[in-house]
Amino acid sequence: MKLTLGFSPCPNDTFIFDALVHHKIDTEGLEFEVVFADVEQLNLWALEGKLDVTKLSFNAFTYCVEDYALLDSGSALGRNCGPLLIKKPDTVLNPKSTIAIPGKYTTAHMLLGIAFPEYENKIVTLFSEIENDVFSEKVDAGLIIHENRFTYQDKGLEKVKDLGEFWEEKTGLPIPLGGIVIKRNLPLDVQLKVERVLRRSVEYAFANPNSSADYVQCHAQEMEKERLRWNSTSY
Repeated sequence: MKLTLGFSPCPNDTFIFDALVHHKIDTEGLEFEVVFADVEQLNLWALEGKLDVTKLSFNAFTYCVEDYALLDSGSALGRNCGPLLIKKPDTVLNPKSTIAIPGKYTTAHMLLGIAFPEYENKIVTLFSEIENDVFSEKVDAGLIIHENRFTYQDKGLEKVKDLGEFWEEKTGLPIPLGGIVIKRNLPLDVQLKVERVLRRSVEYAFANPNSSADYVQCHAQEMEKERLRWNSTSY
């Protein structure tokens, strides 16, 4: 049986899916047609019910919970790894400032709305372009996710607020970033099979962290190898 599988090219995703995609584990006869997309495109497709299995933001999951079920493995729940609001050092923010966000349905956008409800002038931007848009002053500030959290300082940009820290201080809980979901209308035995295969892939990734290095590096937007290794193994 072949299923469509969507995830982003970010290191965390390619790290956990490498073994599944490249048959380094037993996939129990399942084949996967991989579709790469940025996180907000995956969110939008989930709202349309386009893919059989997909990564998505937990914020987006609240909009499609009737159509998709959350799998037990592969979720990104973490500490000290949340989205960052960044700007140039000489920029003064106010309620009219333009803020680049990685998507309307991202958890990052949800956290921004909680922390800074006064910022309403938001521009949806591809996550990998936000850092450069802030640097080139196309926007006043940007909300960055994925590997850009580790590279923005190289461009002389500064952090306004770590929204992950904000969430943890406010709730005492890990940040609910994203999860892997499967269509509810698939047979239950298929859903359970996908869960087992995904769990094996995650376990293999942690047991063999160097095995996915080429796959991760191939799809990473930007990062030095040492930073990339730290990011992937800290999923």
